[in-house]
Amino acid sequence: MFLDQNTKREHGRKVQLGNVNAAKAISDVIRTCLGPRSMLKMLMDPMGGIVMTNDGNAILREIQVQHPAAKSMIEIARTQDEEVGDGTTSVIILAGEMLSVAEQFLEEEMHPTVIISAYRQALEDIIEILRDNISVAVDVSDREQMLKIIRSCVGTKFIKKWSDLACQIALDATSTVAMEDNGHREIDIKRYAKVEKIPGGTMEDSKVLRGVMLNKDVTHPKMKRKIKNPRIILLDCSLEYKKGESQTNIEISKETDFAKILELEEQYIQQICEDVIRVKPDLIFTEKGVSDLAQHFLVKAGITAIRRVRKSDNNRIARAVGATVVNRTDELKEDDVGTQCGLFEIQNIGDEYFTFLTECQNPKACTILLRGASKDILAEVERNLQDAMNVARNVMVDPRLVPGGGAGEMALAQALNEKAKLITGVSQWPYRAVSRALEIVPRTLIQNCGANTIRTITALRAKHVSAGNTSWGIDGETGTIVDMNDFGIWEPFSVKAQTYKTAIETAILLLRIDDIVSGTKKQIDNGSGGGGEAAPQTSAPDAE
Repeated sequence: MFLDQNTKREHGRKVQLGNVNAAKAISDVIRTCLGPRSMLKMLMDPMGGIVMTNDGNAILREIQVQHPAAKSMIEIARTQDEEVGDGTTSVIILAGEMLSVAEQFLEEEMHPTVIISAYRQALEDIIEILRDNISVAVDVSDREQMLKIIRSCVGTKFIKKWSDLACQIALDATSTVAMEDNGHREIDIKRYAKVEKIPGGTMEDSKVLRGVMLNKDVTHPKMKRKIKNPRIILLDCSLEYKKGESQTNIEISKETDFAKILELEEQYIQQICEDVIRVKPDLIFTEKGVSDLAQHFLVKAGITAIRRVRKSDNNRIARAVGATVVNRTDELKEDDVGTQCGLFEIQNIGDEYFTFLTECQNPKACTILLRGASKDILAEVERNLQDAMNVARNVMVDPRLVPGGGAGEMALAQALNEKAKLITGVSQWPYRAVSRALEIVPRTLIQNCGANTIRTITALRAKHVSAGNTSWGIDGETGTIVDMNDFGIWEPFSVKAQTYKTAIETAILLLRIDDIVSGTKKQIDNGSGGGGEAAPQTSAPDAE
C-alpha cells in the first residue's frame, strides 16, 4: 500500500452506502420537526446554553458530527437558510430521501452516473412543471393574500398561537424596508429590520416601530428626554479631545505652558461643539465618546447627545430619519440634518433605559420590539420571525405561489410518474424513484400528526391522478386530505424551487463520491515519557 500507515481509506460500494446511511441519519433527526404538529428539539451547546427550536438550520448548527457526508448535509441547511430563509427542514428530509431511494439501485450494481443523469433530468422537469403547471401568480399589494402566505410559514412554528400578530409584524417590517431603485427591488431585512428582545411583558405587547429603538440613555442628566419633531445629526467622530495616534510626549519648561495645553484642549472641544451647534440640531448620535466639557456646551445649547451608538444602528437611524452620517464636524451642512422623525423619547422598560425614534414619515428601516416570558422563548420567536420575514421578502421579489401541505410534492410526483413512462432504458427507474422520494413530505406530515399513513397517502395519490387536482394536500393538524385553495396554505415558489434544487444536487454530489481517504495526524510528543507512537487523531474539521 502506497499510502501512509496512519491513513484510512474506504472505497467503492461501502463508501456510497455509508454516505446514504449518514444522510438518512441526519434526516431522521430532523423529520419530526416538519409541519404544524412538529416537535421541538432541545440542544445543549458546549458553553452550557440551551437552544429549543424546530428550525432545521438552528438544530443542525448545534450538532457535532464526524462523517463527511453528514457534514455536507448540515451545510445544505445553512445554504437554504441564507438563500431563501425558509424550508431548512424540508430540504434535509428531501435530500435524505433522495439518497435513500438510490440505495436500492446501488445494491443492484447500477452505476452512479446513470442514477445521477436520471436525477438531473428529473430536477429540470420538476422546476419546469412547478413553474408552468402548479404555481400561481399573486398580487403583492393585496394585504390579505400576503398575510395568508406568511401564516402558512408561521403555522408550523412555535409562534403559531400568536400567528395573526406575527404575520402583521413580518409583513409590516418587510414592507417598510423594501426599496425600489431603477426598477430593481432591494429588501435588506438583515441590515435594516432589527429585532430587539426585551424579556418581560407578554407576547401581545410586541410591535413594529415606525422608526428605530436603541438600548441607550442620554449622556447628561439635564438633557431633554422627549422632543417632538427633532432635528437629528449623526456623527462618526468623537466629541472629545483627540489623542495622538502613537504615544506622544510633551516637554514643559514653564508652569504656564501646562495651562496653555489645557486651554488648547478646551478650545478644540469648544470649536467642534460650535460646528455642531451652528446647524441647530436638537439631537446628536455619535458612534464615539462625548467628553464632559462637550456635554456642558451641548446642554447649554439645549441639545441632547447619545454616545457610543453601534455603526449598524447609526445606519438604520440614517435610513429612518433621512440624515447623513458625518465623519467630521466642520463638514456639517443643512442637508445632513434628519428631519423626518416625529418623536424622540426615552422610556424606562424594566430596569433599563431605551431610546425611541418613532412616528417617522417614510422610514426605510424599522425595529421589531419583542416581549416575552424568557430569553429562550424570545430567541425562538426571533428565529420564527426571521423565517416569516424571509417568506414575505421572497414573495415580493418573485410573486408566484405553490400550494403547501405536501400538495406541490404530490402533484410533482404524479407528473414525474407519467413522464417516466416515456423514458426508455434503465434510467427510468431512478427517475421514477425521484417521484417516490417527493412523497416523503406529505407522508411525514401525516406521521407527525399520528394519522394512518398508508391509507391517507393512497387517498391523496388517487386524488392527484385525476386532472386539475394539483392543490390537494394534507391538513397538518388532523392528517386529513384537503384542498389548499379552500384551506389557504400557500408557499413561495422561490422557496420550493430552491428546496428541490439543493436537495437533488446534494444527492447527486454525494452519489459521485466513491473514495474517502481520511488523513490522520500523529499527536505531537511533548517529551512526556513513552517512546511509543502517539495515537492517530483524525484531522477532519469540526462541524459548524
